[in-house]
Amino acid sequence: MGTSAEYVFVGCYTGDKGGEGDGITLLRRDPATGDLTRLGLAARTPSPSFLAQHPALPVLYAVNELDQGTITAFSVAPDCSLIPLATRPTGGSDPCHLAVTGDGRHLVVANYGSGSVAVFPLDAEGVPAERSDLLQLSGSGPNTERQASPHAHQVVPDPNGPDVLISDLGSDRVWRSRLDPISGRLGLPEPAVEAKPGTGPRHMAKGSRGTLLLAGELTGDVTWYRPAGGPTLEQAGSVMASRLSGPVYPSELTIRTDGRFVYVANRGPDTVSAFSWNGETAELIAEVPTGGVWPRHMILLGDHLYVANERSHNVTVFRIDPDTGIPGVQGEPTGEPSPTCLLRWNPPMIRP
Repeated sequence: MGTSAEYVFVGCYTGDKGGEGDGITLLRRDPATGDLTRLGLAARTPSPSFLAQHPALPVLYAVNELDQGTITAFSVAPDCSLIPLATRPTGGSDPCHLAVTGDGRHLVVANYGSGSVAVFPLDAEGVPAERSDLLQLSGSGPNTERQASPHAHQVVPDPNGPDVLISDLGSDRVWRSRLDPISGRLGLPEPAVEAKPGTGPRHMAKGSRGTLLLAGELTGDVTWYRPAGGPTLEQAGSVMASRLSGPVYPSELTIRTDGRFVYVANRGPDTVSAFSWNGETAELIAEVPTGGVWPRHMILLGDHLYVANERSHNVTVFRIDPDTGIPGVQGEPTGEPSPTCLLRWNPPMIRP
């Protein structure tokens, strides 16, 4: 792998979940232009709908979003080929998100369907052992179709400590639990955020000074919360994710590195909304079509924003104006079957 190129892995839905993908695919990115080149299938695995990387080892993790959920770990070779290491059951249904703790010792997984969080100890090579815990959430919300029970949607470990935040679409809460690094067990969850009933918390992004931004999948908005002296964050503001009419289901939000702009992907209108952000208030500055249908996930790399459009089977590229923060379409979309997640591959400095 030369220094002139970067690589992006793509997760997807396969036939078992109505998707058209075959597994994890690989794209090459030109850092200068931002252009993508599809290199093909890297690993055949069922519905790898979300991907994560070990912080210090060349290991990639994927959920397998199945009725009987599993996770699969892969060793990543220097040429970005994937070698399977282990597959483990998550103890729940439809795992949709996973993350490695900052110390690299545990993998945490959100089981969406069953509303639980699984924990897997990782050995010195990053291989997951048998599950060390399964934390069952509780609660429901007013949307009887979507919120009859808890639905863990994202797990965000504190990079510098034992806390794990868990967004729960079903109970309108973001839970905070503490992971014991020795036992690999999660402590009793406490509400970090109690969102407005019917919000459907999906994905989170951390701002400065302890601020937490939250995409409400069911209310179509972005709310932000800040520390208020107690264990629960208090709401400090809210903005609609889209200014267009019709149903809006925000999927992903990301903050630019300098903290000045927030971007939200909107399923329904199939747009990306750009907000100016000063840590206190968000103001819509642009809303642009994604060039596809059902933007499921997106990542910001330098001055380029990459959007995975699940239902139109493509990945689109935007160049972000470095001064105004406004995205503009760049080039033609890259064909990609049922894409649901994009992961920039950062090769570890030291390989084991």
